[in-house]
Amino acid sequence: MSAGARTWLYRQLNPPAVGESRSSVLNRLIAVVIIAAVVTSVVATEPTIADRAPRLFVAVEFAFGLIFLVEYVGRIWVAAELSGDDPDWVKRIRYAMKPIALVDLFVVVVSLSPVLVADVTVLRLLRLLRLAALAKFGRFSRALNDVGGAIFRRRYELLVTVALAAVLMLFGAAALYMAEGEQQPEAFGSILRALWWSIVTLTTVGYGDIAPVTPLGKSLAGLVAISGVGLVAMPAGILAAAFSEMMQQWRETDAGEVH
Repeated sequence: MSAGARTWLYRQLNPPAVGESRSSVLNRLIAVVIIAAVVTSVVATEPTIADRAPRLFVAVEFAFGLIFLVEYVGRIWVAAELSGDDPDWVKRIRYAMKPIALVDLFVVVVSLSPVLVADVTVLRLLRLLRLAALAKFGRFSRALNDVGGAIFRRRYELLVTVALAAVLMLFGAAALYMAEGEQQPEAFGSILRALWWSIVTLTTVGYGDIAPVTPLGKSLAGLVAISGVGLVAMPAGILAAAFSEMMQQWRETDAGEVH
């Protein structure tokens, strides 16, 4: 194939590298294929559906694998367009060793696995990593960077909430161990055993599989549960404030660009 075709494909697969702010049509199509492949993998885990046409699902998975293989080969081929004076084969090897290229290769392997391995459904869900990689293009890139920046700016406050959560979980487990250890040794016979109850209570999940039976245990459990409500609200408030600042910065930036 000509150098012109290689350059065109490079622009389609790597819009930011050529100054494009939006994702290309080809990358959007790849994203659709990735989503379809993930949905197919999820549906295939339902026996009542998969058992009706097992060969069809294998064929579809293999077809997705071929598409991802073509994409992977294409990315390796256009890697020669990368800047630098190195020979084309050196650029291609260097690109193939990058984490994103290794993820691409892994996706190809697990997608073609129906002819090699019987069941790698969970591994096929790692195709979502490819979708995350494509999301770095265009406006998604700005959004992801801003979200990451907002979280990073609040990292110390979030670390404080994590430390507080650990203290509360340990306190709740120790308190219920003392109050319920003798009555329910299987559930609260040690602080380690009581940690499960403490975690699900503080996170306000409360599965109901373990519950205190003594008045003291119930009183302490009530305190732990109330603490859990505040514990969940703290990081939510911190992140909400960070995102609010981020949105305000977006509006100010957009207003400046208009004027």
